[in-house]
Formats: sequence, C-alpha cells, structure tokens
Amino acid sequence: QELLMESGGDSVQAGRSLRLSCAISDSASQKSYIAWFRQYSGKEREGVAAISTGLEQKFYSDSVKGRFTISRDNTKKIVFLQMNSLKPEDTGLYYCAAGYVLWQDALKPEYYTDWGLGTQVTVSS
Repeated sequence: QELLMESGGDSVQAGRSLRLSCAISDSASQKSYIAWFRQYSGKEREGVAAISTGLEQKFYSDSVKGRFTISRDNTKKIVFLQMNSLKPEDTGLYYCAAGYVLWQDALKPEYYTDWGLGTQVTVSS
C-alpha cells in the first residue's frame, strides 16, 4: 500500500485561491501518473488534473482548465494543485492518487490503485 496524504483543504469564498498538497511515498512517486480527483456528495469521482512522472505531462478536466495548475516537487515528493478563481461547483472532497496509467486514462479514477484519504474544499458564493 502506497502512502499519499493530502492537505490544504479549507472553506473559502468564490473567487479566492487555495493550494492543495499531496505528500507521496518513494514508490508512489515512481508510478507513471499522480492525479487529483474530487467527489461531491452523491456524485461520481471526477478527475481534475494529472501529471506524469519524468516528462511531467499535464492533463486537466475542462471544468478547471485555465484555473487550476498541477505541479510536483520531486525532491520533496509533493504534488501540488493550485486552484485559482474558485467557484461553488469546485466544492468537494479532493483526493490524490497514484497509478501506472496510460496518458489517455490519466483522468479516469478506475485506473488508479493508490489513494489518499482526501481533503475537503468548500467554496461559498
């Protein structure tokens, strides 16, 4: 079982910014993709952003493109999700995940094997 631990969730007003962090274990950091997902009560888990190991290819869902940025610090083994111009619909439990994933599946939760416990983001209007 790989270790992934999210932090940085908070309650903020619309338009503000948050930065989420995901601390990952050595072995998790070597998997082909690290990604952020979110889930709102009663809805399916949604892929938000993903970053590959090595080339650091990045993928974003249409709903966050231009507002969110995923990055990784390989020395500290942390993956970040910078979230700007937050909207109420960004509210949810945000998870970090790692897996051996192909690029075309980078935002699909079923292809990830290792998950953190999540950090809550609440955006009020």
